[in-house]
Parts: sequence; structure tokens; C-alpha cells
Amino acid sequence: MSTPKTKRSVNTAKPVKLLTGGNPQIAKGDGDAVVLEYIAAMPGWKSAVGRRLLALIKKHLPKVQMAVRWNSPFFGIEGQGWLVSFHVVTKHVKLNFFSGTSLKPAPPCGGKDPNARWLNISEGEELDEAQITEWLKQVATMNGWASFSA
Repeated sequence: MSTPKTKRSVNTAKPVKLLTGGNPQIAKGDGDAVVLEYIAAMPGWKSAVGRRLLALIKKHLPKVQMAVRWNSPFFGIEGQGWLVSFHVVTKHVKLNFFSGTSLKPAPPCGGKDPNARWLNISEGEELDEAQITEWLKQVATMNGWASFSA
């Protein structure tokens, strides 16, 4: 279940294609560099949100492993699987907790996956770092979704 650490440099010469809603199209990869490439390609204000979320995740998920899967950065812990991810959509950044229904309080948004819950962060909205920190501390003790090979 270990994630190989691929060396990948951030490519600043070639612009990254933005998919529907402005989500950066980043090839599947493992490690910090590919996640930093994704965040750098997030359009406008969303990149600052991505940098702040990354800082909180790295601070509160011990031994976090990072990757990009399905054009989104994923964060997890060895033996627990993927715990959290974020994704760019047209009007917000979606911060997804794979075991979100187990969080207290549960994040406000849900969908088809019966376990996942997320928070939508919109432009100009104050980031509730205290609540996000509390959720990150909780997921650090939980099992997440799938294995790192997914």
C-alpha cells in the first residue's frame, strides 16, 4: 500500500489545461511536486485557498502522503488510505472528507457516496480554519477510502 515517490518537477513553461469548471488537468502522480503543480495551476483566488488547505493538511495529518488522482490532490496516511481531497469547480473549491459522515459535526454537503461529506469554499469566504483543523484531527484517527494504488 505504499506510494512510490516519483520525482516530478513543476512545469511552468507549458500552461496546464483547465477542465470544465476550471479544474486543472494534472496527470496522475505521487508526492509533493505533483500536488504543488496542481495548486499552482488552480485559477485565480482558488490557488490561495489550495495553498492554505495544503498547509493545514500537512500540519494536522501526521506522515501525510500526497498524490494527484482523477485531476484532484489526495491526502492520506499509510495503512489508513485516502482521507481528504480537494477539487476545483466553477464557483468554489470542494474540500472532501472520505469518512465525512463520521466527523462531528459532519461537513455540510453530501452526495452519492454515503460516507463522504464536503465543504464548499467560495470566493471571498472566510476559511474556517478552526473547524477544518478539527476535522483533520478527527480523520487522522480514521480509516479513509481505498488504497494508495487507486
